[in-house]
Amino acid sequence: MYHLPVLKNRRTLLERAEKFISDIYFTDCNLRGLYGESYPLETISFFLSQTRIPFTEASKQNFAPYKTGDIFGPWWTCWFKVSLTIPESWRGKEVHLLWESDGEGMVWRNGQPVQGLTKEGEKTSYILSDCLKDEEPHVTLYVEVACNGLFGAGQGSMIAAPDPSRMFSVQKAELVIFNRDVQKLLTEFEMLVDIVKELGEAEQRGYQALFTANEMVNLCDPFDSSSFSKAHSLAHKFFNQRNGDSQHTVHAMGHCHIDSWLWPYEETIRKCGRSWATVVSLMEKNPQFVFTCSQAQQFEWVKSWYPGLFSKIQDYVKKGRFIPVGGTWVEMDGNLPSGESMVRQFLEGQRFFNQEFGIYCKEFWLPDTFGYSAQLPQIMQGCGISNFLTQKLSWNLVNTFPHNTFFWEGLDGSKVLTHFPPGNSYEMKGKIEDLVKTVKNNKDKGRANHSAALFGFGDGGGGPTQLMLDRLGLVRDTDGLPVQMSNPSKLFSQLQADSGLLCTWTGELFLELHNGTYTTQAQLQIKRENRQCETLLHDVEVASSLALCQSEMFLYPAEKLQRLWLLLLNQFHDVIPGSCIGMVVEDALNYYKLVTAPSVGVAPVKETQPATPVSVTPQADGSVLMENGILHAVISKDGTLASLCLISANETISDGSSGNQFVIFDDVPLYWDAWDVMDYHLQTKPVVEVVQPVQVAFPGGVRGSVSFTLRISDKSTVTQEIIMDAMCPYIKFNTKVQWAESHKFLKVEFPVRVRSPNATYEIQFGHLQRPTHWNTSWDWARFEVWGHKWADLSEHNFGVALLNDSKYGYSIHKNTMTLSLRAPKAPDTTADMGNHQFTYAIMPHSSFQDASVVQCAYSLNYPLRPIQCRPDSAPWSAFSLSPSAVVLETIKQVEDGNGNLAVRLYESNGSSVTATLHSDLPVKEAWCDLLERRDPTQPAHITSEGISLNFKPFQIVTLLLCF
Repeated sequence: MYHLPVLKNRRTLLERAEKFISDIYFTDCNLRGLYGESYPLETISFFLSQTRIPFTEASKQNFAPYKTGDIFGPWWTCWFKVSLTIPESWRGKEVHLLWESDGEGMVWRNGQPVQGLTKEGEKTSYILSDCLKDEEPHVTLYVEVACNGLFGAGQGSMIAAPDPSRMFSVQKAELVIFNRDVQKLLTEFEMLVDIVKELGEAEQRGYQALFTANEMVNLCDPFDSSSFSKAHSLAHKFFNQRNGDSQHTVHAMGHCHIDSWLWPYEETIRKCGRSWATVVSLMEKNPQFVFTCSQAQQFEWVKSWYPGLFSKIQDYVKKGRFIPVGGTWVEMDGNLPSGESMVRQFLEGQRFFNQEFGIYCKEFWLPDTFGYSAQLPQIMQGCGISNFLTQKLSWNLVNTFPHNTFFWEGLDGSKVLTHFPPGNSYEMKGKIEDLVKTVKNNKDKGRANHSAALFGFGDGGGGPTQLMLDRLGLVRDTDGLPVQMSNPSKLFSQLQADSGLLCTWTGELFLELHNGTYTTQAQLQIKRENRQCETLLHDVEVASSLALCQSEMFLYPAEKLQRLWLLLLNQFHDVIPGSCIGMVVEDALNYYKLVTAPSVGVAPVKETQPATPVSVTPQADGSVLMENGILHAVISKDGTLASLCLISANETISDGSSGNQFVIFDDVPLYWDAWDVMDYHLQTKPVVEVVQPVQVAFPGGVRGSVSFTLRISDKSTVTQEIIMDAMCPYIKFNTKVQWAESHKFLKVEFPVRVRSPNATYEIQFGHLQRPTHWNTSWDWARFEVWGHKWADLSEHNFGVALLNDSKYGYSIHKNTMTLSLRAPKAPDTTADMGNHQFTYAIMPHSSFQDASVVQCAYSLNYPLRPIQCRPDSAPWSAFSLSPSAVVLETIKQVEDGNGNLAVRLYESNGSSVTATLHSDLPVKEAWCDLLERRDPTQPAHITSEGISLNFKPFQIVTLLLCF
C-alpha cells in the first residue's frame, strides 16, 4: 500500500465505505455517475387502447405526439413509438434507453418482445448497444406500457383493489451512456459493505471485507476512471478466496413468481411476456445464468401470444438453462381442489412439458400456496415426481416449522424429498443478507449441507436483474459465502446423496395463517362454481365413456373436455382461495360458464312409494316433528334442531343446546383481509333474530320439509328449507343467504353428544384427523381448518357427520361442529356480497365406515342425472366394485384418444383390502399408471371375476383399460 497503516475504528470505516457509494450524502465527490452523457429521443408518440392487443395490431395504429410527464390511463394500455438517433460521438460506448414509468413496460424491437421495463423491479433501462457500431445509430422501438405497477393498480395498501381513477405517466425517456465500470465498482463496494454488516464483529472474514473496502476507497478517485482498476484488483483478491469442502453450499437459481391476484388473466399473460423476455435477454449476456420456471399454463400463454419468445425459450430449455419445473398446469392451491383435479394438474402439466420440451419434471414446485394436502406425496410419486420445493410454512403465525430439508410422508406412506429454502423467500435479490440468512437459518445443520436460494422479483413478476447476477457472480464460492449458480436437479441430487440423517414429517403441511381462504369468495363467486364444475366434468366424462363403450359411432368429446378442464387455471393459489380482485373473479366465472353437463350405468326409473314414508307433524309449541323410519328430528320454531337421533340410537344434540344454530362474529384480521381469520374473532357472538318461524313446506311422503327465515342484521337474512327424504340417513339444509355484511364471519353450529379428542375431515382421495382440543400451540393454531365434502366427529360405534355441497371451511372444537361464511373487503371490495345458496346435511351414524358416510357425501354432491330413454330400455351397469371401502372416482378416455379408458379408484376407509372391479366391457389388458402410460412392470391381475387389486390405506390406483 502507498500509505502507512494506522489504527482504524470499525464504525468509521464502515460508514466511510457506505457514504462513498451513497446516492444521498457527498454526491459531489463520491462514486456516482452510473449514467454519463444523455441525449433526447428524436420523437416519442403514443396511442391508448382500452384492451390488450397484439403488437401486429398496435404497430398499425395512429400515434400522437407525447411529452414526458403527460398522464394516461386508467387501467388501459398505452403504446409508445420511440424513434431515436444515437450521436456519432458515442461510438464504442454502451448506450441505453433510460425509461422510467410507474406502469410496467415491454420493449418491442423488430416485431419481437425483447425486455421488460419496471421501475419497481429495478429495470429502468434497455441496452441499445453494448458497444455502438457504425451501422447502429438509427433505431425505432415500441414500448407497450400497462396501466399497472408490479403489484397492480391499487392505491395505498399492497392488497388494494384497482383504483379506477389512478393515472400513469412516463417520467423519463432519453438516451444515456452507461458506465459499466462504475456499476462494477458499486456492486463490489455494496457486497463488501454488506459482508461487514451481515457477518458482524465476531467473524474474521467481516474484518477482511472492511479493510478491503477501506483500501479501495483510498485507491479510487471518482473523477479518474484510470484509478478504478486498482480498486478492482483489491476486490478481485478478496472475492477469489475460496471455501473449504465442509462449507454449506447455496444453490442460486433465477426465479420469477407470477401471481394472478391484483390484475386480470390477460395482464398475467403480459407479465409472463415481460419477465421471460428479460430472462432470455439476460441469458444471452450471462452464460452461467440458470432460470427455473413453473406452470404449464403460463408457458402455453407465451407460446400463443409471443411465439418468437417461446421459440427462444425452447432453445434454452434444450441447453439446460431455462428449466421447466413443477409438473403442474398452474401452481394450484394445495388444499381446495378435489383429488381428481390435483391429478389433472399433474397430468396436463406433465403432458405439456413432455410435448413441448421432451421432459417430465422431477420436482414439484409450489412455493406460495396456503397449505399442502397429505395426499400430495402419493400424487407426486404417481406422476414421476420425487422431490418437492416450497417455503410458505415460514409464514406460520404461531409455530416455527422444525425443518428445511426432510422427507414428507403422505397419507398412504408415500415419501418425497422436501426442501424449504432457509432464506424463507422465493424472491431474493442476490444480496449478502440473503446468502447469510440462507446459511444461518438452516434448521437441519449436520443433516443437510445444501440449500436453494431463489432470486428475482416475484409475485408481480419481473424476475432476475443484471445487478442480481453481478452480485452473485462476484461472490461465487467466495470464502464465507458459498454460493454457486445451480439447478433443481443438482440441488436435489446433492440432498438425496446425503439424506441418511434426514427426519420425516408425516401428514399434512398445515399453514398456520391464511385460513380465511377456505371460505372467501364462496358462493356465486369461485368455490361453489369450482365444486359444481368438478362434479359436472366427472359426470360428462363418465357418460361419454359409457356412450363410447355402447357405440363405436360415438365421438368422444376429447377436445371440448380438454378446454373445459381449463377450470385448472381457476385453481391457482390466489383464485380458488378468493384472495384476488373482482376482475379475476369475473375471469374465473367466465371459464366456469363454459362447463355444462349433458351412477356408472343407466337404469329406467319408475314412480314408487317408499316402504316408510316421511311424516311431518306440527307440535303445539310451534316445533315440528319429522320421521322417516331411520331418523327422528324435532325442529324448533326458530329453525334450530332441538333433537335428532337414529330411531335405534341415542340423542345426537348435546344437552341444553340446539343444532343448526347460526352465529355471527366480528372478522377483522391483522392485515391480509381475504386471506386471514384470527383466533380472537371467536370472542364475539351476537344473537340472530327470527323473521319467519318454522312452517311446513312439504307434508311428507317421499319428502317432507319445513322452512323459516332469520335476520342476521338489518342488511342480511338467512332462509332455509330443512328436508327429510324417505330412506335417507341424513337431514339436508337447503340454505339461501342474502349477505351484505362487512368484516363479519357467519357460522352454523351443531353441538353434538360426542366426545372425541380428534375429528375426521375428508381430503383428496381419503381423510385425516385433527385435534378437537387446544392442548398445545400446534393444536389451537388449527382453530379454523379445511375439509372437502364431509367432516365427522365419532366415538366408538357412534358419531355425527357434517356433509356439504360447496363449503371448505370447518371448525370442530370439543363437541361443536361448524361451517363458515365470510365478508372480507380486500382485495375485492365486493367479495361474497349478494345471494348465497348451498346445502349441508347432518348425519348421525354408527361407525362412519359402516354407515357409508363417504358414499352419502358423494350422493349429496353427485345427484343422479335423469336422461330420456325408451320404455323398453334394459338396465346396464358398466362397472361394479367390491368392497365399498374402495371408491370408483373417475372414468375417462385416455389422453392419447385411442379409445381405451382410464379408471381411477382409491381406498377410502384407511384399510388394507383386496378389491375386485367387475366390468361388462371386454377388457383385454389393464395397467396401473397415473400418467396413463403402459407400464409393463405394473400389470393388473385379470380373473374371471374381474380385475383384482390390492389396496393399502388411502392408496390411489389408476387403471389403463385396453379393449
